[in-house]
Amino acid sequence: MKKRINVVGAVLTNGSQVLAAQRGPDMSLTGMWEFPGGKIEEGETPKEALFRELEEELNCAATIGDEVTTTEYEYDFGIVVLTTFFATLEDRKIELTEHAEARWVDVENLDQLDWAPADIPAVQRVMSVLG
Repeated sequence: MKKRINVVGAVLTNGSQVLAAQRGPDMSLTGMWEFPGGKIEEGETPKEALFRELEEELNCAATIGDEVTTTEYEYDFGIVVLTTFFATLEDRKIELTEHAEARWVDVENLDQLDWAPADIPAVQRVMSVLG
């Protein structure tokens, strides 16, 4: 049986735009887009993990809001269980520490990016809720 990996992602919004982050060369799924976030560590709630991950990956603080969705996707390395949350940056400035690129994308154009498979259901939900 494959390992289950519990992760969180932030749907960071700014008006009608959402922040998308492109996975860097040292990451699996290099070049694909995702909602920034990462693994939930033992003893953390999903929201605590997301707050920590945003500090680590984007060097920023954010207010974590309501859950968007939880999805599962089976990769060759394991089953990713991704819970996404709406979030807002406390300061719009970010500093990438792991990703190759980040960009603010209009909600209606989110599906134009090459998203990591686990993120696609969240992208669709965000487009239907905010679009």
